[in-house]
Amino acid sequence: MFRVDASLGADALWQRAAPVAPAGAQGGFSALYRQTYHEVVETIRDGFAGSSPAVALSPEGAWLRRRGEIEPAERLALASGLAEPDGARADFVERLLPHAREAASRLGVAPELVVAHAALESGWGRRPLTHADGRDSHNLFGIKAGAGWKGEVVEVLTTEHEAGVDVKRRERFRAYPDPAAAFADYAQLLAGNPRYREALGVGGDARAFARALADGGYATDPQYALKLARVARTMRAAD
Repeated sequence: MFRVDASLGADALWQRAAPVAPAGAQGGFSALYRQTYHEVVETIRDGFAGSSPAVALSPEGAWLRRRGEIEPAERLALASGLAEPDGARADFVERLLPHAREAASRLGVAPELVVAHAALESGWGRRPLTHADGRDSHNLFGIKAGAGWKGEVVEVLTTEHEAGVDVKRRERFRAYPDPAAAFADYAQLLAGNPRYREALGVGGDARAFARALADGGYATDPQYALKLARVARTMRAAD
């Protein structure tokens, strides 16, 4: 796994990361290169944020930081060629934002937080929960079908984190006729369940929203709040 020396400046970090990329790779990263990129970005963003002295950015990074309002790590990655604008992600956001606005209005949160949650649970739409015949369940939020669910269901293999161990098991999830129904049910779930009361009315505070969902038991992943907050920041960096 790629390790980062906290004493290095941003230029040195990218130089160290660059050799991981496979020769001739085009149109995206290999899995290992993607992992390395994210580790570098996360180290710069989470390990160096607020540190003193400040991390020395490359000229590209300094210029991008002056543009303001966004995370310098993601901008630096784009300027350094380690990341590419992802059209599929932009399409995902554009397609779902109208539904997210309605759900967000009911929950008192920013629409991008709702889209970010859908992106995390569905892999930006690339990991849909599907029926045995291949039909999309439109369950973008990974909501399980409990005993009280009266609608259609889909059964898929999923990973649960139990006692520090990832466990694979088949679970029943809710299925919807379309994305609009999925977002409406998502808003109903969060607004109607006291476990998620702290997630309501947080506006654009991604950390508060993510932490409240994790504390309410939305997922078993111990890193869930951190992952959701990062997806939300990625969306804002791409705006």
